Parts: sequence; C-alpha cells; structure tokens
Amino acid sequence: MKITKYIAVGAGLLLLPTLGFAQEATEAAEAAAPTFDEIGPYIMTTLLFLVGGFLVFWMAAGFAMLEAGLVRSKNVAMQLTKNIALFSIAAIMYWLVGFNLMYPGDFNGYMAFNFVPTSLEPVGLDAADAALDYASVGSDFFFQLMFVAATASIVSGALAERIKLWPFLIFVVVLTGFMYPITGSWQWGGGWLSEMGFSDFAGSTIVHSVGGWAALAGALILGPRIGKYKDGKTVPMPGSNLALATLGTFILWLGWFGFNGGSQLAAGTVGDITDVSRIFANTNMAAASGAVAALILTQILYKKPDLTMVLNGALAGLVSITAEPLAPSLFGALITGAIGGVIVVFTVPLLDKFKIDDVVGAIPVHLFAGIWGTLAVAFYTGNWGAQITGIIAYGVFTFVVSLVVWTILKGIMGIRVTEEAEINGLDVSELGMEAYPDFSKG
Repeated sequence: MKITKYIAVGAGLLLLPTLGFAQEATEAAEAAAPTFDEIGPYIMTTLLFLVGGFLVFWMAAGFAMLEAGLVRSKNVAMQLTKNIALFSIAAIMYWLVGFNLMYPGDFNGYMAFNFVPTSLEPVGLDAADAALDYASVGSDFFFQLMFVAATASIVSGALAERIKLWPFLIFVVVLTGFMYPITGSWQWGGGWLSEMGFSDFAGSTIVHSVGGWAALAGALILGPRIGKYKDGKTVPMPGSNLALATLGTFILWLGWFGFNGGSQLAAGTVGDITDVSRIFANTNMAAASGAVAALILTQILYKKPDLTMVLNGALAGLVSITAEPLAPSLFGALITGAIGGVIVVFTVPLLDKFKIDDVVGAIPVHLFAGIWGTLAVAFYTGNWGAQITGIIAYGVFTFVVSLVVWTILKGIMGIRVTEEAEINGLDVSELGMEAYPDFSKG
C-alpha cells in the first residue's frame, strides 16, 4: 500500500511541469481568441439579417395569398405560378449579377458594370479573416435578395388576369437582374443619390415605388381587362376569396417587421437593438392606422366599409412608414400610416377614371403611398430637394425603361392573351389546370 502510494505521488510530481505548460498554452490561446466585444456585433448583425431575411421571404407567401384572393377563381393558379416563379428567378438573377451591381464598392455613382456572380465566404471562416465591422456576405445577400423579389411581386398583382406567363417572367429577369440593382446602387450602394442626402430607410421608393412604376408602365401597355370599363362606368370584378386576401395581408404585415427592422443593418449594441424594437413598434402602428383610416373613410364615402380597401389601407400604411420607420414617435407613425390609408381610398377610383386596370390595387399601395412615405422623410431631415430628386429619378428611369421593355416584348412575342383565353381564364388557357376544379364541374 505504501509503495503504491509513493509511486502515485511520484508520478503526479512528474506530471506537474506538463500540466503547467498545458495551462499556460490554454491561457495563451484564450488571450489570443477574440472576445465577444469584438465578434458580437458581427454575430448579432448576421443573425438580424438571417431572421429579417426569412421574415421578408414569408412576404412572398403573403403576396401570393393576397393576389390569389383578389383575382377571379379562373385565374388563381396562374397567380400562384407567377409568384413562385418570379421569386425563384429573382434569386438566380440577384446571385448572377444583381447583388454586385447594387453593391459594387467604388463606382461612378450611376452604373457599376460589375457583372459577376456573388461569392460567399469559405466554409469554417475564422474570426481573424472575417469583416467584423459588418456581417457575413451570405446573410447580407440573403436579406437583400428578399427585397428584389418583393419588387417583382408588386408587378404581378397589378397585371393579373390578362398577361401571358412567359413575357411576364422575361420582364422579371430584366427587373430583378438589372433595373432594380442599378437604381438601388444610387442610394444603398453609395451612389449619387446617397451623396446628395436622399434617404429611404427600407425602400418606400427603392423597392415599392420602383415596383409600382414598373406595374404602371405594364398596365398602360397591356390595357384593361375585357369588360372592366363599359359606357363610362367601372364594372366591379370581385376577387375569388377574401379570406385568402386577408390572410395574405396579415402575412405581409408580419414580414414587414423583418423588412423594416432588418434594415437597421446593425444589432451589436444596446442602441442598435433598441432601435430595431422602435422600428417594429412604428411599423405596426402605421399599418394599424392605415387600416383604420381606410375603414372609416370607406364608411363615410360609400356608407359601408370595404374590406379590400381596409386590407390595402394597412399595406399602404406599411409602405408609407418604410422610408423612415426609426425617427418618428408612435404618434408620428400613426399619422404617416393613416395618410397612406387615405391615399389608397382616393387613388383606387382615380385609376379607374383613367381606365388603368390594377387588379389588386398595387399601384395605389406601392407607388402612391411610396411617394408619400419618401416625401415624409423630409419632415425629419429637412432635405426636401434630395427627396424630390430621388422620387423623380427612380420614377423616370423605372417607368421609361419598363415602357421600353414591355413594348419590345409586345412586339416580339405579344404580352396579352387572346380574348378567348382571357374569358375562359388563364388557369385553363395558359396552364391547363385550375385552382378550384371542383367548382367548375358543379
């Protein structure tokens, strides 16, 4: 027993130097490793982009459900096809050229000519090799991609029920790969509008008005649906499923927290994350006030509330606050959103007076409310000139280029289905299937 004890003690004494060296090595490694103060902002901002990105992705479902509910049943499958196809095309085009066109680094401020695909960091990136002042490329690309897809979705709803599938998807290629990234670089890529002082926090103009201008150009070239305007009157064409439309609106409302909140672009400090929470609260308030304003106003004007106007009022409130969701108080957000709701109620019938057929109300919601929201920023910055210049620049470029693209597509392959196909519905004529086959069979 004693011999064993002494041997064990002796072995332990022999191990002491080894243990000492191991402890010193561990302490040295810990001293060399970056602290959370160094890597925390990178980690938290990357996480903000990932969470914000999948919330904005969920908006794709919102657009699909909103449009499926607001078109007639004979066109529902076509709208669903367009929505999943446009998102997928946007993802590929933004990887192929869009992201690096929009965020090129140093460029002339107008056009980057940086036509290269997006590359991600290597697997297992070490902290020493990461750009710790921002976020991962993958998270930034993923987050920004969702915005370009939302822009294309705006066009889809406005031109529903009479446009061919493939010309529309070709337009999506041009819009998501080139048009949106080029104009986006003017502000978010550090271009000429950014230098001028133009401000658009999360894209009332850069995303929503751009989609609205592209939709307006398409609606003018395409023309109204058959029977929409007769003898100087607008003929109502009710949607197929207001339950779906309402679900779509709530999904979009939810996704907008990622849309605006993620656009803080930082979450690594107490100030940043508190600002994100402020953005959430203001975004919600604007949506609520837009819905209530439309509810009250339709009661006054039409003696009955109009659900579709209330839904679009909420969306208009969201679009309106998107240009500046951080600076306002909750009361300021309420006013901004309410004005957006009022704009929708008055501009939907205004479009009908000009015989511009917008099936889901996308142009009033995204274009007109987007212009208002962008102008409202000047109440906080005082830079009215920059805001007006930005609105005009985005409008002229997007509308003119869209007109050209739509006209070329019309001349080469035609963009409108035949009269017979439109009457029968695009589900059968374009896809050979129906969203609700049991309904047609009685």
